[in-house]
Amino acid sequence: MTDKDNILLVEDDPEIARILIDHLRREGYAVTWASSGLESWEDFKNGLYHLVLLDLMLPEMDGFTVCKHVRLISDVPVLIMSARTQEESKLEGLGLGADDYITKPFSLAELTARIKAHLNRYRRYQGGQSNASLQQYNDGLTIHPLNQQVKLHGTEVQCTAKEGALLMLLTSHPHRAFTKTEIYEHVWGQSAEGSSAATVTVHVKSLRAKLGDAPHQPRWIQTVWGSGYRFIGERVE
Repeated sequence: MTDKDNILLVEDDPEIARILIDHLRREGYAVTWASSGLESWEDFKNGLYHLVLLDLMLPEMDGFTVCKHVRLISDVPVLIMSARTQEESKLEGLGLGADDYITKPFSLAELTARIKAHLNRYRRYQGGQSNASLQQYNDGLTIHPLNQQVKLHGTEVQCTAKEGALLMLLTSHPHRAFTKTEIYEHVWGQSAEGSSAATVTVHVKSLRAKLGDAPHQPRWIQTVWGSGYRFIGERVE
């Protein structure tokens, strides 16, 4: 392959990771290795990947949580590889949006075959999709997802990186209520702790102020009391 497909390998066992890295690179793939859940989520947000190979038992953030956050912003294939053989683990992983589940130990030939199948399917899917370019909403709100540019009545709104990521998360899943914990883990890439809810609240308040969106009569960002926030803006075609 001329342009290498980039695989994010998430595996905390160095010996297993080295075997997989060497094999995948021999197969012609580019591989980035993350040894923890938080590291993998940070890598995914900052890189361009075509497939994620994801272990479940990870330090800092487990594989289920990583899968959930990846699926919120991307349709790339996610292959779970785990020693867990329980049906519940498989169902949970697939229910969170994983494309496949392979049980350790597995043969490298089987893994390669599955990777190729999912990459081919993903390329066909991408070929039938138009790239997200412009999203227009009621009351003059315009969002360019690719560069996280936000405009209000044609004037650019100067959002911070965190405010922009927060808004992109909410708009990518309209009317879905996100808890403050989910928002913090997704946007900040860290496990939610004591002050995380307050941090999210402050950033939402700042974003609302810049958009002129009153909390008691919201046009776009609605508070879900006791939980978090949802995006309620109406799309204009």
